[in-house]
Amino acid sequence: MGAGFVYRCGPGIGLSLVVALGSDLGEKLLGGLWGKPVPAAVLALVIGMAAHGISRNPVFAGGLIFSSKKLLQVAIALLGLRIVLADIVSLGLTTLLIVIGSMVVTLVCGIVLARLWGRSEAYGVLAGGATAICGASAALAISSVVPDRQRNDADTAFVVLACNLLATLAMIAYPLVAGWLHFDERVTGIFLGASIHDVAQVVGAGLSVSEAAAGTATIVKIFRVFLLLPVVLAIGMFLRRGDTTTGDAINAKVPVPLFAFAFLALAGLNSFEVVPQVLRLALLDVSRWGLLVAIAALGLNTSLDALAKLGWRHMLVMVALMLVIGLASLIPIVILL
Repeated sequence: MGAGFVYRCGPGIGLSLVVALGSDLGEKLLGGLWGKPVPAAVLALVIGMAAHGISRNPVFAGGLIFSSKKLLQVAIALLGLRIVLADIVSLGLTTLLIVIGSMVVTLVCGIVLARLWGRSEAYGVLAGGATAICGASAALAISSVVPDRQRNDADTAFVVLACNLLATLAMIAYPLVAGWLHFDERVTGIFLGASIHDVAQVVGAGLSVSEAAAGTATIVKIFRVFLLLPVVLAIGMFLRRGDTTTGDAINAKVPVPLFAFAFLALAGLNSFEVVPQVLRLALLDVSRWGLLVAIAALGLNTSLDALAKLGWRHMLVMVALMLVIGLASLIPIVILL
């Protein structure tokens, strides 16, 4: 990274960082005022979109692209340090198959519902993947393998916002459903971890029941995050089938998401406790800030007008997918567990 990089990307990275810092401060301030903080990721996206008029200056373009692509990929790779493979194995084969099945159903329904309601396939896999895996982080990871001709930053911004809203609703509603069905703590944790979008809301929902439920829910959720690699690979291949740039479905170029393989490698290292705890926590903090800067850059690249023009069908797809993953998790849990 020499002087050329600083000149080309410095202003955009700096602007994204300022938005990220403001969102982090806003989360703390709003948490103190309301008692329930608005997630910094949501604030970064909203503040960024509000400042879109500033970011349209060409001087910021290089840094915004770098932040929303390269920096994002590094941040997602570092998320692998959250995963301990032994914890995943301890869930048992039945639970793992239930989670995988609900994720596959959600991804397929994302594509089907998008087509049904006149949305693009790219939006369908983006919405389905974000709902199936881990909300905002998955949406950003998937967007990085969407071909440029199909990519729409407004779609990604919308999915990030919708995931947070719907995950918060699920955090409140799903523990009540588990109680109504008389689930024990372990089964409750499996249901919550398999059906709620974001890690933070999964933990919150689990803690509203018990610490044991929260622990199980977190491990199930981490397993969903672990499946980020195969899902990203599958989506990249799906969106590039029959790519017209080559005129040949077989020869269509599928990108190799090196960040996803790095994510898997770091998960392996963390599972064998190779990474010192101090370094692990520091790198996870780097990952958090990297994701926040990437989301800020996404917001800066997205106008509020573009978001408003997406239409009610975008939200309808997201709401339907929330119900799909909820039912696809709940039904087999009731039958098998």
